[in-house]
Amino acid sequence: MKTYKKGILPPGFQASAISCGIKRSGKPDLALFFSAKPALASCVFTTNDILAAPVILSKTHLKNNNRFQAIIANSGNANCFNAKTGLKDARETTRVLARALGLKQESILVASTGIIGKRLPLLKIKRGIPKLIKGLSSPGIDKAARAIMTTDTFAKKFSLKFNAGAKEITVCGIAKGAGMIAPNMATLLGFIFTDAHITQAALNQALKIAVNNSFNCITVDGCMSTNDTVMLLANGAAGNAKIHGGKNLDLFVRALSLACLELAKMIVRDGEGASKFIKISVKYARDQQTARAVALSIANSNLFKTAAYGENPNFGRIASAAGSSGAGIREKDLKIKVSPLKKKEIDVEVALNQGSASAVVYTSDLTPEYIKINAAYN
Repeated sequence: MKTYKKGILPPGFQASAISCGIKRSGKPDLALFFSAKPALASCVFTTNDILAAPVILSKTHLKNNNRFQAIIANSGNANCFNAKTGLKDARETTRVLARALGLKQESILVASTGIIGKRLPLLKIKRGIPKLIKGLSSPGIDKAARAIMTTDTFAKKFSLKFNAGAKEITVCGIAKGAGMIAPNMATLLGFIFTDAHITQAALNQALKIAVNNSFNCITVDGCMSTNDTVMLLANGAAGNAKIHGGKNLDLFVRALSLACLELAKMIVRDGEGASKFIKISVKYARDQQTARAVALSIANSNLFKTAAYGENPNFGRIASAAGSSGAGIREKDLKIKVSPLKKKEIDVEVALNQGSASAVVYTSDLTPEYIKINAAYN
C-alpha cells in the first residue's frame, strides 16, 4: 500500500474551487467535486437533533437515488437554523448546478460549514457555479481542500493506492475541522473518492467501520456540530472484480480506515489553539464500550486538557475523569502511565484490570488561544 500526504484523485474524478464572496477574507469558499460517470455514494452525518439544510437535503437525495455525480460544498456559512429558507436555498443550489452540468438534481449531494443562523448568500453561489465548473480538473482537489476550511490552519489531504488482484485502486480523502470536534463526528466535512468497483452494501459497511475507528474517535472540545458530514463516492473506474466480501473487502476496509484515521489525526493536530497532540489508550476493560467511555471521559476533561497545556503532571485529573465515566473502576485496579508532558505528542495509557477490551481516542490540549478564537467567531 502506497500512501501520500497529498490529494491524488482517482481516474474519473475532478475538483474545483473558487472564492464566490461568502467569506469576507476573499479566500476560496466554494468547492465542487465531479465524477464523469455515475458513482455509488455512502454517507455518515451528524447525530445532532438540529440538522443543517444540506444534511437534510443530502439525506433525501440518498433515499431517492443510488447514483451520484457531484458534490457541492461551501464554507463560511452553515446554512443552518434559518427556518424554511435554508432548505429552499440548498435545493436551489443543486437545481442550478444540475442544470449547468446536465444532471438530475437528485444526483448531487451538498454540504456546508461555517456560521450558524445566517442565510446562505445564494446569489453569490449561483453566479459562481459556471466558473466552478469551468475550473474542474484533477489537480483541483488541492484548492478544493482549502475552500472547505473555516478555522483550520492547513488543508487536510491524504491518498493511497493498493492492489486488488491485478488492478490498482486509489482512495483520496480531504477533510476540514479544527473546533467543535467531538465523537460522534465533529464540525468536520470529509470527502473521500475511490475508483473501486464495489457493491453498495460493501461500501456502506466499509465506511461505517472506517468512520467509527477514526472520525468517531477524536475530540477537541466535546462539542458537536449541526453539519458534520462524511461523503464517500466510488465510481468503479479501476475495473477490478466487484468487491462484495472476502480478502478484497478486507483490503478496501484497511485502506479506507487508514485514510480516515490520517485525516482525523490531522484535525486533532489542527485543533483550535492546540499545542499538544494527545493519544489516550485504555486497556483491559470489560468491553470496548467501557474502554471508549473511559477514554472519552479523560479526553473531554477540561482539567486534564489544561494540565496538558501547562505541562502539569497532575495525574489525579486523569484518575478523576476515568472514575466519572461510569465504568465501575476500582482504585486498586487503575493504572496510569503518561509520557513526558513537555513533548508535543503525549501518550496516556490507562489500564483497568477488568477484561481484555481496549479503545483509543485522540484529543488535544486546551489553551487560551482556543478561547480567543471562539470568543471572536461570528
